[in-house]
Amino acid sequence: MTADAGSLTKAAEPSGTVVKAKPSLGSRLAEGVSGGLVRVFLIVVGLFWLVPTIGLLLSSLRTPKDMAASGWWKVFTEPSRLTFQSYEELLENGDITSSLVNTLLITVPATVLVVVIGSLAGYAFAWMDFPGRDWWFLTVVGLLVVPVQVALIPIAELFGKIGLFGSIVGVVLFHVGFGLPFAVFLLRNFFAEIPRELLEAARLDGAGELRLFARVVMPLGGPAIASLGIFQFLWVWNDMLVALIFSDSGSQPITVALQTQVRQFGNNIDVLAPGAFISMVIPLAVFFAFQRQFVSGVMAGAVK
Repeated sequence: MTADAGSLTKAAEPSGTVVKAKPSLGSRLAEGVSGGLVRVFLIVVGLFWLVPTIGLLLSSLRTPKDMAASGWWKVFTEPSRLTFQSYEELLENGDITSSLVNTLLITVPATVLVVVIGSLAGYAFAWMDFPGRDWWFLTVVGLLVVPVQVALIPIAELFGKIGLFGSIVGVVLFHVGFGLPFAVFLLRNFFAEIPRELLEAARLDGAGELRLFARVVMPLGGPAIASLGIFQFLWVWNDMLVALIFSDSGSQPITVALQTQVRQFGNNIDVLAPGAFISMVIPLAVFFAFQRQFVSGVMAGAVK
């Protein structure tokens, strides 16, 4: 009887009709999470995340007297008291302005050298055959786990012997040395995904390795190279440990200069607030300028 009832039920259903299964609890929760309520929650979290940055900006636009008297949120009741006096005084501070120039002289060469050398090495490990290629690449990967603190004293002694200790060149070389393993690892994996047929077609047209690298590999590797450049720029710009050890008063970057201001004056907030905000805005501008390439480089290889 049960079989007959089932057959009668199936026969009663129109042909071609698809019976939809009842959505599970997990699918209903997933649909709820992807709704507008979660987006509103994420926006609120993002706004709370920006509160320290906004507070730093407003503090840098207040006079030292106002900052000592009340918190930065009082500016909303007295917006007319905002002033650029702290920034004007900051630009007249020789230590801060020279440290900003030193930061650029350290960050730009360290980023460019890592990108160029890492790109060449990544291409070689991906598409060139040479003895011990895999073992050399494993050595590079192993260098990723070496902490910076291990090399501080030996390299400081080496730089002291060859006359690079306390100079901008020494700081740049240290950042290049510790930035290359990650650069080679990242770019080698990205370049390895380039279709072999494309490279072979370029070789058949008479392209050498350097021309192939410049005309084919570099344009295709733009997203990964942009991502690497952003990572390296942010790491070097925000570094204080290496600069604190390997630089002197004439080559110190902005991070060390601000730390020196804290040590000397303690509550010198009229210099610290605008200096810290400028130190934060420049890398943010670089990130947003290459945001599209950065996202493409991070997502590269995630979808076949």
